[in-house]
Amino acid sequence: LCGKAFAGKIAVDNPAAPGFEGALIMHVRRCTDTELQIPFHVGDNHSRTWIITKTGAGLSLKHDHRNQDGSHDEQTMYGGHTVDAGWPNAQSFPADQYSKELFAARGVPQSIGNTWQMYIYPEQFSYRLVREGREFRVDFDLTKPVSLPPVPWGYAD
Repeated sequence: LCGKAFAGKIAVDNPAAPGFEGALIMHVRRCTDTELQIPFHVGDNHSRTWIITKTGAGLSLKHDHRNQDGSHDEQTMYGGHTVDAGWPNAQSFPADQYSKELFAARGVPQSIGNTWQMYIYPEQFSYRLVREGREFRVDFDLTKPVSLPPVPWGYAD
């Protein structure tokens, strides 16, 4: 999968939230033994990169959000850590302390209960957010690579 990009579709958006109009593309852009960088492009918005890192205790997921000029968004690097081994095809990342404090400070306390999940199967990758009263999931078709999107904001080749 490394180096390839895949189109996605919103499978669940309850309640519906704005901001995900346009083509949804994930690009498995950087892969090492300890880290994956996966930009998530939404139309002409190239601000989001998922960073998955192996830690001593499992896996960490961070959402690197950038402004168009490459600077960090005020709400960035939030995410969570796995609390158990998960499964080869599924991992859950409950919000970590940094994220909870960031969400409270940014006036989005409902996000304190966020859990992000990633599912990978031979034909599909899914990114899911769940919390009380909210579920969002994008499914990406891994059987049909698409053209590579632009470099995400704040990154260079």
